[in-house]
Amino acid sequence: MQGLHLTADLYRCRCDGAWLTDAQRLGDWCVEAVAAAGLQPVDQLFHTFPATAAGAGGVTATVLLAESHVCLHTWPEQRSVTADVYVCNFSADHSAKARQLMDALVNRFQPEWTEQRSLDRGDGQ
Repeated sequence: MQGLHLTADLYRCRCDGAWLTDAQRLGDWCVEAVAAAGLQPVDQLFHTFPATAAGAGGVTATVLLAESHVCLHTWPEQRSVTADVYVCNFSADHSAKARQLMDALVNRFQPEWTEQRSLDRGDGQ
C-alpha cells in the first residue's frame, strides 16, 4: 500500500468567486485537470452547501481515481480552499502526476499563500 498524499491549504484566493461556490463548474474542471495530469477518473461527487449569514455556501468536489482520489473543500466567506490529492503507487509510481495535479489545483485558485504538505504512505515493502 505505497502511495503519496499531498495536501494544500489555500488562503485569500484571488480567483473568480464562482470557483468557490459553483460545484458543477469546479467539479467539471477537476475532472479535466485529473485527465490532463494523466490520472484516470472513475466517479465523482460535487456538492454546494447552502448559504449562511456569512454568505454563499462552499463546495465539496471529489473525484475518485483509479489511482485513489482528489478532494476540494471551499470556504467562500474566507476565500480559502483545502485540497487533497492521494495516489497509490501499487502498479506504477503516480507521484509526478499527483504533483502536477496539485500544481494545477493551486494555480486555479491563485492564493496569496499556501501551506502544502507531502506524506509518503505505506511501509515501502
